[in-house]
Amino acid sequence: MDTILTINNLTKKFGYLTAVKDLSFTINKGNVYGILGPNGSGKSTTLGIVLNVVNKTSGDFSWFDGNTTTHDALKKVGAIIERPNFYPYMSAYQNLKLVCKIKGVDFSKVDEKLELVGLLDRKDSKFQTYSLGMKQRLAIASALLNDPEILILDEPTNGLDPQGIHQIRTLIKQIASNGTTILLASHLLDEVEKVCSHVVVLRKGEKLYSGRVAVSDTHLRAHETGRNLVC
Repeated sequence: MDTILTINNLTKKFGYLTAVKDLSFTINKGNVYGILGPNGSGKSTTLGIVLNVVNKTSGDFSWFDGNTTTHDALKKVGAIIERPNFYPYMSAYQNLKLVCKIKGVDFSKVDEKLELVGLLDRKDSKFQTYSLGMKQRLAIASALLNDPEILILDEPTNGLDPQGIHQIRTLIKQIASNGTTILLASHLLDEVEKVCSHVVVLRKGEKLYSGRVAVSDTHLRAHETGRNLVC
């Protein structure tokens, strides 16, 4: 099985605070991985490190075959780690065309990705008229414009209403079924159980469990109730 990302003994310290401690796991092609943990568990910091926006303190990570530079590897990565940020007075189509120019992607991809996320019929509507769920789906469309090998999502359903949550989770499963590997961070057990094939459970920056979701129910339930997890 092809390896997408390998993390070895990764540590990140902010002064006296250790946000990520000696973290190791591997992501293989074609799966949906969840990083599960409460706020402050190191999920976002880990994603920031592998996306080259946060500097690691020690340890290492490598993309794909290990011989690809992070700069080149990130050309094959799509990511949403912050709230969707588009020009409010521009339409969805205009916003995505701008992203295409930045990424060097053909404009033909815009309609294709808008259709995938269910926004083709609203492509000429201004971004400011979109609901929060629609904005999140547009952000996913933007992250998919370069047909990435892996899509990284940080708390993709945070703040959404039940309908928006359902739409995003359905979309994630659809994208995965098309062959894109997905890595998502979430504090919601229900989310990980419903959309992920594999999970890494973090608490205070340390890995407590990693493996398939289907065989990790005890560990996940322990996370939910706040009891100690055993690796």
